[in-house]
Amino acid sequence: GDLLPADGVLIQGNDLKIDESALTGESDHVRKSLDKDPLLLSGTHVMEGSGRMVVTAVGVNSQSGIIFTLLGAAGDDEDSRDRKG
Repeated sequence: GDLLPADGVLIQGNDLKIDESALTGESDHVRKSLDKDPLLLSGTHVMEGSGRMVVTAVGVNSQSGIIFTLLGAAGDDEDSRDRKG
């Protein structure tokens, strides 16, 4: 159940299954391999196996960071509307 702290590309893996429900809402574990679906996203959990990845994005530049930034921007708009009304 390790949490991935950054986005990356899988470069070595052994029967790797990822829980992406935090980002997609899909409850099934996703099998990752070099040939098929090598992208690993921050905020997801490793459920089985092991692997190594090359980090491609961290913080606000990662997929979860972009989502949180967009949610925060939407929240700021709502706050400003509430203050005006």
